[in-house]
Amino acid sequence: MKLLEVRDLRVAFPTADGVVRAVRGVSFSVEAGRTLGIVGESGSGKSVSTQTLMGLTPGAQVSGEAWFDGQDLLAMPERQMRRVRGAQIGMIFQDPLSSLHPHYKVGWQIVEMIREHEPDTGKAAARKRAVEMLGLVGIPQPDRRVDDYPHQFSGGMRQRAMIAMALALHPKLIIADEPTTALDATVQMQILDLMRRLQREFDTALIMITHDLGVIADMADDVLVMYGGREAEVAGRRTLYYRPHHPYTVGLLESVPSAPGVGGRLKPIPGQPPSLINLPSGCVFHPRCEYVMERCRVDEPPLREVVATEPAPGEEPAGALPGGDLPRVDLRRDGTHRSACWLPHTAVGLDAGVAAARRAASEAADAGAGAAEDADGAEPEGGER
Repeated sequence: MKLLEVRDLRVAFPTADGVVRAVRGVSFSVEAGRTLGIVGESGSGKSVSTQTLMGLTPGAQVSGEAWFDGQDLLAMPERQMRRVRGAQIGMIFQDPLSSLHPHYKVGWQIVEMIREHEPDTGKAAARKRAVEMLGLVGIPQPDRRVDDYPHQFSGGMRQRAMIAMALALHPKLIIADEPTTALDATVQMQILDLMRRLQREFDTALIMITHDLGVIADMADDVLVMYGGREAEVAGRRTLYYRPHHPYTVGLLESVPSAPGVGGRLKPIPGQPPSLINLPSGCVFHPRCEYVMERCRVDEPPLREVVATEPAPGEEPAGALPGGDLPRVDLRRDGTHRSACWLPHTAVGLDAGVAAARRAASEAADAGAGAAEDADGAEPEGGER
């Protein structure tokens, strides 16, 4: 059963230079106990999408629906939303030092959040729970560290404290926005392991927002790839790594560093993300796409179903994967696979043969379009000049 279902979410910000169309008709869902990974470059609309669900985009023009536990978050008045934020939906931000108030003790901030949502809980009981939560997330001597200030915590410990605060009221959904970006690799893996363990313990749904495909491979059940404010590709985690379809997803995977001695040179995506004020016509990715066809420049592709095919024996998934690999499963059971691209929907994967098939398809489409234009422009025999 879907805990959160977002339908046709659109978010725009009027500015002096024009309207920034940050999110353009995005839909997604997440079930209890599962993790949705949202990935894309900066400016793709990842964070704005979830911040809008929480009522944290003042001044934005918002439309669509966001059904959470039977309530439409987008139609909810601020007073009611304040009861949802923290209690039913928790958030973990990228920089805990800016999220934790520097003038107040960490434990005091957790206590205040608990008592804001549970007025009948006394200070002593709230403090006891704060100590328990700090211990649960692995902070040593929590009964002493509860009285420390944020600057007395290391970066990893501050992130653990943010997780403790997010889980203190046992919310049904956690939104984690780049929760490990500012941490070194060792601490990052510890935080991810902690989040995974606590998610299982509390049966919490998780939305993980990141630009790190390694984190997605490690954490997500389902993946939403965003570009230019809309969906580029939606797939199960294993499908995305074994059988990517959209050229943008392929580009992201090919630009991920592999382990030393594995794979060839990195292949960065050429160009820059689009301006959200002056979006290109047609497919928003076409100015950067090596498989661009004339149709891509004119018509914006809808999300379409992609044909499921199984990996060949011995075939490796794409990208840098924590732990080395992904469990092999029947990809036909790995959830819906959809892509917003005009390329044939059997052209999935990263091997050279698939790349050649994509290129041949784009060249054939352009050749066909050119022949049609020539036929339309040809004069009939005997016609006047």
